[in-house]
Amino acid sequence: MTTLKFSPLKKLEIILDGAHVAFATDQLDRAGVTGYTLIHNLSGKGSQGFHEGHLMFNEDDVLVMVIAAVPAELVTPLLEGFAPFFAEHSGVVFVTDIQVVRPEKFTA
Repeated sequence: MTTLKFSPLKKLEIILDGAHVAFATDQLDRAGVTGYTLIHNLSGKGSQGFHEGHLMFNEDDVLVMVIAAVPAELVTPLLEGFAPFFAEHSGVVFVTDIQVVRPEKFTA
């Protein structure tokens, strides 16, 4: 039987307008993040009220969540890179501790 070895990482969940997804993924790519997941058409309630998740006219008009698993040392530089953006635009970043089984998939 194979013993699984868990490795600690941080999960970033970045929620922003679809029009700004390219900015978020560019920040991740420049930091050396090896992959991420995009979830479109989010619904929810925040400081700006309730947001419907249906596709209105195009993907720029919906909320998107970008999920990435990153080494802990990338969290602060990434958040510093996102800070000026979120000073001007709506959105949020959640950071949580996670464990992964295949850490080589998440490091360059």
